[in-house]
Amino acid sequence: MMFNLPKKVTIIEVGPRDGLQNEKLLVPTDIKKQFIASLRSAGLKEMELTSFVSPKWVPQMGDAAEITANCLDEKTRNIVLAPNRRGVDRVYSTECQAVAVFVGVSNSFNLKNINKTTRDSMAELRPIIRELKDKNYFVRACISTAFYCPYEGKIGEKNTLELCREFVLAGVDELSVADTIGMAAPNESFSLFSLLKAEFPEILITAHFHDTRKLALANILAALQAGIDRFDTSAGGLGGCPFAPGAAGNAATEDVVYMLERMGIATGVDLDKLIASIEIVIPYLSKKIETGYYRLHSQTV
Repeated sequence: MMFNLPKKVTIIEVGPRDGLQNEKLLVPTDIKKQFIASLRSAGLKEMELTSFVSPKWVPQMGDAAEITANCLDEKTRNIVLAPNRRGVDRVYSTECQAVAVFVGVSNSFNLKNINKTTRDSMAELRPIIRELKDKNYFVRACISTAFYCPYEGKIGEKNTLELCREFVLAGVDELSVADTIGMAAPNESFSLFSLLKAEFPEILITAHFHDTRKLALANILAALQAGIDRFDTSAGGLGGCPFAPGAAGNAATEDVVYMLERMGIATGVDLDKLIASIEIVIPYLSKKIETGYYRLHSQTV
């Protein structure tokens, strides 16, 4: 029996940032701009646009300044990732007012990803978050390896809760809690998100699932039952993490929207327009789009 199901859900589209960051082929900047504009026209009101990271390590995000300069929209929440002081200083030179920072619960993951432990990462981020909030920025904290780590295995719920608590005390507006390598099971999703909702009732809590083992939709349903009404998804199921071996793409926006709408939960997203958005980037991708809804309906738009 289903319970605690919301009447509407907010989809945070992460395709332009998290979806494309690991693509082997460089997607032209103009195509990214078209992709973002088309996703907006499909009804997506919150979106990760790009990352202010070193192009040496993430070449796909080398055009972050141009994307930010050309793709902001007053009617949507435009989020850019800025993982450190250098990235945040670059954001200050733009008109973007929403910033995402990230830390993994796992020390091993952090060391592989940003060459810092979890503790050191938080020590660096706390004053940055306070500064951002003093300047009236919306701050989103992305919690990586919240369930499992490719190097350490299962992550204890108390460890994830502790890191989330540190971010909340630092002043963030949102916690995006991620199953980075797609190993979580629905009972684990329900358990962790129930705890998070109980402890942080005033904070926006977003679930971020990868579909490595084809459990993303099941985990989203479990999170819904735990009271979550915000989900990170990526059009076409694009994504992965260069520092998480074996991680597949994100939960596909089209599949999530289809499931929710069939359940009577409003998303505000037009599926036909969403499929048209995916078609814009397909010629520039290194792999086929094989998500369920896209496979069945891509020829009808």
